[in-house]
Amino acid sequence: MRWLCLLAAVAAPLYGQLSAPNDAGISFGHIHLVVADPAAEEKAWVDGLGAQMEKAGTLDLLKLPGVFIIVSKGMPNGGSNGSSVNHIGIAVKDYPAIKEKLMAANVKMQELTPNQQMFATFPEDVRVEVMEVKDQAAPVAFHHVHESVVDGAALQAWYDKTFGGTAGSRRNLPASMIPGGEVDFLRAPMPQAPTKGRTLDHIGFEVKDLKAFSEKLQAEGITLDMPYTDMTQRIGLKIAFLTDPAGTRIELTEGLAAK
Repeated sequence: MRWLCLLAAVAAPLYGQLSAPNDAGISFGHIHLVVADPAAEEKAWVDGLGAQMEKAGTLDLLKLPGVFIIVSKGMPNGGSNGSSVNHIGIAVKDYPAIKEKLMAANVKMQELTPNQQMFATFPEDVRVEVMEVKDQAAPVAFHHVHESVVDGAALQAWYDKTFGGTAGSRRNLPASMIPGGEVDFLRAPMPQAPTKGRTLDHIGFEVKDLKAFSEKLQAEGITLDMPYTDMTQRIGLKIAFLTDPAGTRIELTEGLAAK
């Protein structure tokens, strides 16, 4: 299984494909999907949301404006719903047109606000919120990661401190604003399953100087599941992994912004 997979987000001005980093050198970077049938997953994203297939080194990228997704083959132990990352959010300029494409792609839908907002369930229970934002420039753009946690305020503070996020809110719930998108926090009555091993295996951030940032995290007492590793020759990236307090696996990359 390929363990680097990327979904990067934009909503702010672009820094190449990704948003320009904040003062901490961080921007949204990626999402990793692990599914039994990658071809079916990729087809749903291509047909339903207009993703384009590209290649970067050994990585096959699914690309939307401001978004990278890599779908790798594996046997997940559950969908995104029920894990600490309940879903990701995608903003679309023309909701009715996207709804029609998703229907044609046989993506399951639960409409929340008629002709404005839905939950789309992509193959193997990858949950995606689709919402209309008419004034955005791109037809489709990443919007948020939505975590289900017991203490959203504590997680918001952790993301703000760890990744230089700015405290915000969405629908009167805490959010950490990071260039390219936001991490929103839903209330959960009990801790959810960790993301590792689920269809949505991890989220990620692009880091301007990953080696220095990794050393900073370790000096602050944060354990890295995988230490800073230079994989430039293999995948054109430097990477590291950690897990947030709610069980969300996070990949840090350096080099994705140049893709």
